[in-house]
Amino acid sequence: MAGNSFGTIFKLTTFGESHGNAIGGIIEGCPAGLTIDFEAIDAEMQRRKPGQSAIVTQRKEEDKVTFLSGIFEGKTTGTPIGFVIDNTNQKSNDYSHIKDVYRPSHADFTYDKKYGIRDYRGGGRSSARETACRVAAGAIAKQLLKDIKITAYVSGVGELQLISDYNHFDFSEIEKNPVRCPDPAMAAKMEAYIKQIRKEGDTVGGQISCVIQNVPVGLGEPVFDKLHAQLGKAMLSINAVKGFEYGSGFAGTRLKGSEHNDLFNLNGTTKTNHSGGVQGGISNGEDIYFTVAFKPVATLMREQETIDAEGNTVTMTGKGRHDPCVVPRAVPIVEAMAALVLADFYLLNKLSKI
Repeated sequence: MAGNSFGTIFKLTTFGESHGNAIGGIIEGCPAGLTIDFEAIDAEMQRRKPGQSAIVTQRKEEDKVTFLSGIFEGKTTGTPIGFVIDNTNQKSNDYSHIKDVYRPSHADFTYDKKYGIRDYRGGGRSSARETACRVAAGAIAKQLLKDIKITAYVSGVGELQLISDYNHFDFSEIEKNPVRCPDPAMAAKMEAYIKQIRKEGDTVGGQISCVIQNVPVGLGEPVFDKLHAQLGKAMLSINAVKGFEYGSGFAGTRLKGSEHNDLFNLNGTTKTNHSGGVQGGISNGEDIYFTVAFKPVATLMREQETIDAEGNTVTMTGKGRHDPCVVPRAVPIVEAMAALVLADFYLLNKLSKI
């Protein structure tokens, strides 16, 4: 199966299925001599892991990363970094009822038609369980980037949307609530709404906004590897993502050019930042900001009509442990993918000039 690797120089390849023995990855291109903060990696994994609050899936996984290669005496050696994350709390029987049934809006049908076989246990390779590998690799990428600060937060759940932009929020509030919203009042509303949706056996989508600060000028490559294009690819590769916009996004289409242009200050900074920190596909030193849209989780704890492998109409009800809203646990995934993109461009930029 192709499509399991991401990046050019700083490159991540992942492997494993949701209900297999383990998932894991190989990171290539990480420079030698980087001191690894294992506690920081564990902290990132704890932010993504299941069972962390009442509003997420209750699957219990420690998500402890075991490194197999590429790190010696706490420092990277410049060789491939191999790691595994054991699956310890699979309940594969929860999926026996869909062995020959295609769940609506899942990858069951497409995987079966493409490969002629599918691992129906938790979605197999198409499961969001795979994103734990991205968070582990992203945690290392963050340590490589050092001074660059990447902050993601939940900015919307269903119709509940933050109105203000990131400049109005205290980012220290993000990890103080299970929704990971920087506005405490809105976070309480979102949490109550997700709990209500869960009781109804339904699910709801949402939005995650991300801000990247202290980015040096010059990251990004013309013409097809523009910085925002790679960020878009990274975000759209995350399970359940349906949209990506950066800078002024779609709102910018309602402005005139005289309103939208980012005029320069004498030192090269800009008076506004409608560009979202990227011009010509290259970072300009301003904050990079973008928003990612997530669809409602496809598995519902209520009856739905669907088809089976023989083309018959059947009804099914979801079983097992699932998120009623994916965005709270997706915050560290968004940060991780942003870090992987920036780490790749950071290393590519070192090759751009003598």
